[in-house]
Amino acid sequence: MKLIEICSWLDAEVPIAFQEGYDNSGLLAGDPDMEIRKAMIAFDVTESVVDEAVATECDMIISHHPLIFNPIKKLTGNNSTERTLIKVVKNGIAVYSCHTNLDIFGEGVSRKMAAKIGLHNVTVLSPLKGHLLKLVTYVPEEHIDSVRNAVFNAGAGTIGNYDMCSYNIEGTGSFRGNPDTNPFKGEKGEMHFEKEIRFETIMLAHLRNKVIKALVEAHPYEDVAYDIYRLENDYLQAGLGCVGELKKDVDEMQFLKNLSSIFKAKGIRYSKPIGKKIRKAAVCGGAGIGLLKEAIKSGADIFITADLKYHDFFNAENKILVADIGHFESEIFSGEILYELIIKKFPTFAVQFSQTNTNPINYL
Repeated sequence: MKLIEICSWLDAEVPIAFQEGYDNSGLLAGDPDMEIRKAMIAFDVTESVVDEAVATECDMIISHHPLIFNPIKKLTGNNSTERTLIKVVKNGIAVYSCHTNLDIFGEGVSRKMAAKIGLHNVTVLSPLKGHLLKLVTYVPEEHIDSVRNAVFNAGAGTIGNYDMCSYNIEGTGSFRGNPDTNPFKGEKGEMHFEKEIRFETIMLAHLRNKVIKALVEAHPYEDVAYDIYRLENDYLQAGLGCVGELKKDVDEMQFLKNLSSIFKAKGIRYSKPIGKKIRKAAVCGGAGIGLLKEAIKSGADIFITADLKYHDFFNAENKILVADIGHFESEIFSGEILYELIIKKFPTFAVQFSQTNTNPINYL
């Protein structure tokens, strides 16, 4: 298939609009029209990973961490990023990354951590904010079904585990067309009253253009009247971190040993034990200490994340056990998420996991 096909699908499935402002997810290298026969999933894109892709005849690398974070002003091979980029271009290998959007995505990194630990009743720790819009429009009664379905098919109308959500009110609209119009009903230059349905629904902000396009194409009027409102509601199905419960209580030290085994963490750093069993756990893949207050507020007995500084451990204040399992270790299952998504959509597409360990941290 063409590179643009899989990239466009990934952009929508793991919404690239969810990524943090500092991030650089998406297609980073490659001609969108190039043919892709085989892809490799990797945690990082390094020179060794590219060598592995060349040796195994992969023409695409799909990574969690982006190859390019900062602007590149020169491409001379003076650092590892430049050398890696030169190597992918020379070998015609495309690079696509899912980073913070995979963290925030509803079935993303933290949710996978929770599943590996065995948590249930899992909810988002810090829900996504500022990404919801309300659409209001007015449709002739006999056309409401077709317009409503078109808008739903474009992705609007989902609230939690429900889709096709809307509110509909009967009313009467009026309009008068000027001499240049071709009214759906009525005559030019004359006011017309039409029985209409006020149709309201909700949508994610990144779907706005797609939904409005579907609305306009399905609506019978020449000029479609609609309103869009930005909502203050949190989007509870996506966000950073998550929290859930174990099926039974586990001793603190035993739980830490379990974490070490599950995430292959060779050196877990943790705060002072609080002397109670673990039943409720909060997690955040990568550097998640900014969610410590949310973890405490959630009532979690432990917060599992990475990249903690010395003073971060004091901030637990004996209210919660904090465990730093390592950045690489906390996100080690990101490749599984990408693989499962891709194979479900493209079951015959050749995808393999990189065998290169890119963790830059070693333990003595």
